[in-house]
Amino acid sequence: MQISFSRLDDTIARFVLRGATPAFANTLRRTMIGEVPTLAIDDVFIYDNNSALFDEIVAHRLGLVPLRTDLDEYVMRDTCSCGGEGCSGCTAIYTLSVEGPKMVYSSDLIPQDPQAAPVVDNIPLVKLEKEQKVVLEARAVLGKGISHAKWQPTLACGYKEYPIITVDKKCDGCAMCVDECPRGVLEVVKDSVRVVEGKLEDCSLCRLCERICKSEGTWDEPAIHITQDATRFIFVVESDGSLSVKEIVERALREIRSKSESLVDVLSDISGGNGNDEI
Repeated sequence: MQISFSRLDDTIARFVLRGATPAFANTLRRTMIGEVPTLAIDDVFIYDNNSALFDEIVAHRLGLVPLRTDLDEYVMRDTCSCGGEGCSGCTAIYTLSVEGPKMVYSSDLIPQDPQAAPVVDNIPLVKLEKEQKVVLEARAVLGKGISHAKWQPTLACGYKEYPIITVDKKCDGCAMCVDECPRGVLEVVKDSVRVVEGKLEDCSLCRLCERICKSEGTWDEPAIHITQDATRFIFVVESDGSLSVKEIVERALREIRSKSESLVDVLSDISGGNGNDEI
């Protein structure tokens, strides 16, 4: 398998996965969403809250604030040497003490570890009127999106099969398919239709060009055909900022490899340890 990036920055990546199967492509997607751990607030101790929002709603909003995560500094609570009691190796602590009138934002969360600060400072949490206040302590731990959506590191994560556009010689360049294409993928050159250079991956596989060609043309079959390459996949991944997209992809691939190796070991034990050839 091979991965080639057409865009890669801290929050957004677009890449093509080659030499894979649909099953592996979907495994990669699901692993990036649900198996890469991030920090999220899980415990909130509220000492004072006379705002318009119940304690539970304030805690829920805090839990959905994305937090910068250093996976080299924090471990899952259930594997920590503290036995789940909560220490600096598995728990990030935040304090919030605000009195109105004002809007309370995520920037009002004061982290003990500056490296675990909220990703965005202007997320509104609660509006306080005069003489209203909120005083609390929050604790964030590593978790996975498979347990709760607040631990998902991605805002968007999806893929499509690589499009293949074929134009028959019978095409007369009527341009109806060009006008119908919502992505501007097609153009007319020398009385025939072709794909605009560099636009093939923008094809959404909607097949509107096929339909208009068949319905308005003079042939039983359209002169343009849209198919997919089931061994190539175009991925678009957007991070919530807690982790970089590169780290999300790398961690997901490591998780897949680890689980695959564990599965091979289990199957080998079941088969009597006769090796992979016997599984």
